Amino acid sequence: MCKIDIHTHILPERIPNWVERFGYGGFIHLESRSNCEADMMIGDQFFRRIQSNCWHPLERIAEMYNTGIRKQVLSIIPVLFNYWAQGKHGLETSRYFNDYIAEVCQKHPDRYFGLATLPLQDPELACQEMERCANELGLQGIEIGSHVNDWNLDRVELYPVFEKAQELDMCVFVHPWDMMGKARMEKYWLPWLVGMPAETSLAICSMIFSGLFDKLPGLRVAFAHGGGSFPITIGRIKHGFDCRPDLVAIDNPISPEKYLGRFWVDSLVHHPKSLEFLIDLIGEDKVAFGSDYPFPLGDLTGGQWIKEMPLSDLIKEKINYRNAWKWLFNDKVIPSDWNTTAL
Repeated sequence: MCKIDIHTHILPERIPNWVERFGYGGFIHLESRSNCEADMMIGDQFFRRIQSNCWHPLERIAEMYNTGIRKQVLSIIPVLFNYWAQGKHGLETSRYFNDYIAEVCQKHPDRYFGLATLPLQDPELACQEMERCANELGLQGIEIGSHVNDWNLDRVELYPVFEKAQELDMCVFVHPWDMMGKARMEKYWLPWLVGMPAETSLAICSMIFSGLFDKLPGLRVAFAHGGGSFPITIGRIKHGFDCRPDLVAIDNPISPEKYLGRFWVDSLVHHPKSLEFLIDLIGEDKVAFGSDYPFPLGDLTGGQWIKEMPLSDLIKEKINYRNAWKWLFNDKVIPSDWNTTAL
């Protein structure tokens, strides 16, 4: 059964020297170690070692073939959002990354869909770039962070961006980044293990409690990592809404549980019991396959563990590609030969 992977990351093999161009630091650059490896650096500080499948589309395709992935949805690595930079510089870096993703998609249209990154620190520029990505580059949606510097996703300044996404029929993928409390989580890789799930729950709650899903009913939003800690804490979140509406329901009087099934999540929860719970809670129509390829904290098996679960063929089909297609394209009909065309 073929799959659409909605959660994969890519970056160009070469990144301009933004520090030299803009006159201040903090931007990622790559230091090559070999033809197969490079180090992501922030100034002199090591961030992450990556392999060539992080930038080489043909290597990715070979690995997709081995794991049964029909198409990847490409998005930039969140550390490259550059929200902290000046807006005009964030626009320049966004355009560079978006042009690269569009080029990969145009060269391999049978293998890739693309999501744009935006300079969300300047919503006006972000909307302009989204229009370019939709109308000129042909990208299918946008990837955004779980917050934008000091703004959570309920901030009124960001509303025009979501409004523009609905207007342009662009889907939205929310990915955690710059995790809360990271100064207290220096050991044990805790920012990725604890901070990321909390960041995603923060994003979901910000959207729900602000009433965004009702203000923009056509907005199609998916959240990474199975919705983070939100699904397992929805009972607590609802109880807080019920017992202290004076603190929780200040912008939206609708109970948060009413929004279950209003947004998508990826399948990246790493455990069959967790996925069963997610399907039951969020709904079988709103869970889409996601791997976090090509990083080791992701699922690099192509969902082999999902294949082995005692789920119906219809539910597996929905997770593997039908739900992703609905998120990407809304009411556009899936090609009749989608699941029979050879990889």
